[in-house]
Amino acid sequence: MSLSEWKHKSDEELIVHYQQSGDNQWLGLLLERHILLLLGIAMKYLKDKAQAQDAVQQVFIKTITNFPKEPVQNFKGWLYILMRNHCFGVLRNANFHASDQVLIHLESPESKSHEEWMSDELMRQQMYQAIDSLNAEQQICIRLFYIEELSYKEIMERTQFSFEQVKSYVQNGKRNLKIALQKLNPNFE
Repeated sequence: MSLSEWKHKSDEELIVHYQQSGDNQWLGLLLERHILLLLGIAMKYLKDKAQAQDAVQQVFIKTITNFPKEPVQNFKGWLYILMRNHCFGVLRNANFHASDQVLIHLESPESKSHEEWMSDELMRQQMYQAIDSLNAEQQICIRLFYIEELSYKEIMERTQFSFEQVKSYVQNGKRNLKIALQKLNPNFE
């Protein structure tokens, strides 16, 4: 069957054909159908046309390289979530880089008193002690996410954990970390 004949098929039919043949042209045709949806979502979150167009290209690549093996029941919804999460990652990275600029204007290390340095060092030690109290998976994900500042995708690539596992380990690890820090330091909020 030719590409032109498949333009009138449903998303589900194209997905089945793609998964059976492994030919990326079918997935490309499917993505082409939803390019305006993707661009609209990206514009909603990123509010910049160039960034939105880049995001669409990145999501196309993610879709082609990471398309699920199991059937996708609601491709449009799955694509929406993929784009939204990609935009959140872009925004988080942009916010992180913006916060780096704030650091330039903070007081220099020489202006801290000995007591402030000791307090910071004690807090750092308590933080690492609290991280060590987490289960192994949470420790790994918390260190990769907060200390090495990796994205969920990068953590998935390093650890072979699924997206749901990484999300759960980070969220539960963060909650358990706060509880552990409150035990170590009752003044911790």
